[in-house]
Amino acid sequence: MDLILPSFGLIFWMTLTFLAVFILLRKMAWKPILKALGDREKSIQDALDSAERAKEEMAQLQSSNEKILMDARNERDKLIKEARETKDSIIVEAKTKAQSEAEKIVQNAREAIQSEKLAAIGELKNQVAALSIEIAEKILKSELSSDEKQKTLVKTLLNEVNVN
Repeated sequence: MDLILPSFGLIFWMTLTFLAVFILLRKMAWKPILKALGDREKSIQDALDSAERAKEEMAQLQSSNEKILMDARNERDKLIKEARETKDSIIVEAKTKAQSEAEKIVQNAREAIQSEKLAAIGELKNQVAALSIEIAEKILKSELSSDEKQKTLVKTLLNEVNVN
């Protein structure tokens, strides 16, 4: 029964040894262990805070990138719209200019045709007049070749003048 029930001296020395080890551990080991745990907890908390800040910065960067991308798309759309409008205005201007040039060319051609027509008509009149004079001259020469024919013509003309 000595093994089951310890003696008073054994309990005393065990208690005294436990208290000595406890005090020694408390002064020598407990404070450094608690300090190391505190430092570790602080470094973990700092790392979590840093990760949270990095996460927020990434969210801000992503938002900023999306805004920049949206602005770039809007600018691209604006430039494309301006280019289309410029292209359309150039096409309209070129068509208008071509049409006015065509009208001017047609008008100049009409004027040239008209002047050529008038010149041709004038030349034709001159030729007809020259031919008429030449024909009249030949007729008069043949009609007035004799004295008798000349006298008859003069009488006829005088009668016509008196009648009129």
